[in-house]
Amino acid sequence: MYEDRIKLPQLREKLMGADEAAAFVKAGMTLGFSGFTAVGYPKLIPGAIAARGEAGNLTVLAGASAGDELDGALARAGLVAYRSPFNVSKDLRSGINSGKIGYTDQHLGQLPGMVWSGNFGKIDIAIIECCGILENGEIIPTLSVGASNTFVQCADKVLLELNLSHPLDICGIHDIYTVGKRPCLRPIPVCSAGDRAGSVGIPCPPEKIVGIVVSEVPDQQPRFAPPGPVSDSIAAHIIELLRSEIKAGRLPADFTMQSGFGAVANAVLYALDSDEFGKLNMYTEVVQDGALELILKGRIAKASATSLSLSFEGRRRFYENLPLLKDRFVLRPQDVSNSAEVISRLGVVAMNTAVEVDIYGNVNSTHIMGSSMMNGIGGSGDFARNGLLSIFMTPSVAKDGKISAIVPMVSHTDHTEHDVDIIVTEYGLADLRGKTPAQRAGIIIENCSHPDYRPLLREYLEKAKGKANALHTPHDLEKALSWHRRYLDTGSMK
Repeated sequence: MYEDRIKLPQLREKLMGADEAAAFVKAGMTLGFSGFTAVGYPKLIPGAIAARGEAGNLTVLAGASAGDELDGALARAGLVAYRSPFNVSKDLRSGINSGKIGYTDQHLGQLPGMVWSGNFGKIDIAIIECCGILENGEIIPTLSVGASNTFVQCADKVLLELNLSHPLDICGIHDIYTVGKRPCLRPIPVCSAGDRAGSVGIPCPPEKIVGIVVSEVPDQQPRFAPPGPVSDSIAAHIIELLRSEIKAGRLPADFTMQSGFGAVANAVLYALDSDEFGKLNMYTEVVQDGALELILKGRIAKASATSLSLSFEGRRRFYENLPLLKDRFVLRPQDVSNSAEVISRLGVVAMNTAVEVDIYGNVNSTHIMGSSMMNGIGGSGDFARNGLLSIFMTPSVAKDGKISAIVPMVSHTDHTEHDVDIIVTEYGLADLRGKTPAQRAGIIIENCSHPDYRPLLREYLEKAKGKANALHTPHDLEKALSWHRRYLDTGSMK
């Protein structure tokens, strides 16, 4: 059976049902799952593990977030003791914020190295979605790579979920280069977005594979907020910045970019569909519909990522244009897609979203009101610290204006002022490069804050100058987080 998908005959004998595969998972195990931004994760085996309900106290690792069939099912079954490095499931997040599930928010580019070094303990089983297995035993991933190669190579056993909803024709779009255990003494041989350095599939000794489950369940459709005036205005400010950087000679017309996830990121991508820019390149984590459109139009010459997070319509167009895209697109492991070395070498323009920004340029990407985990830092730190230009964008307010995204002091710091070049909201742009803290505060308040909060920010800064023990970065420590306290007490920062 499935000779066209399982080309190594001895592995066809390992076909089994999801419940039989789930029986390999025992309480207290550490599991490494494929998947990155709810793409390319196994759907049937996690549900069977949850249904059995026997394997509690699990350590669950994946490249980033996974879909509800994995993160949601295991969390609702009460089987997850620890999860890293990213989350989007409301049930998983509820367990994390209630203290029932341990969680480490981790730079995604560093996760594979930590697995290789044994920081999470031994990987007992790697559970990987694939679309086929080659004659040499290499596993062909679906639409994400993430940390799958690391999990396979470090695990004692491997369970595969063979997903027939993806054509085997995607074989050749992946570039599996394994960095391995740190310190790594050789450079990653990627000098442009389209370079290939590895194999088409994930190497795996056949004897490691203990079971193969056949699935036809597609990935969930990502939830994109519809474009609107705010995201369009933010995009317009960023486009003007890029235009001025090219004119000043600080940026080539065919620059390489990284784009975060969501409506604002997509709005920026759509705005780049212009003859004034050269043929761009993309070196990023996740390709969304906006980037796919630019690739198909030839606006993006080469694109590299670790995951394809597309709408159902975007997925259809991807498969319809697969012969063209195989020449323009590469899917890599996340320690290559998010490598500090490669990001710096390529001079990537990094564009990421923020939860809140303070008047001195520090950015919170992960926590609500200081304590509640939202999703995670993802790869924003990998790109912000190492990119040629680090841009953070956010709407100026949230919750119908009850929360200001520009605050006196962030309630949690993910990106310090040292790694942030540009702040953008719908009201304007603050270029922080070469500015003193006092200068940064002035331009962030005047250019980026919402008019309702601008007088309050000015007032805070002036009073801080009178109360601070020094004037380099003046703060009134009694009032610095009072806006967050006010919101928690009254439901509004105003």
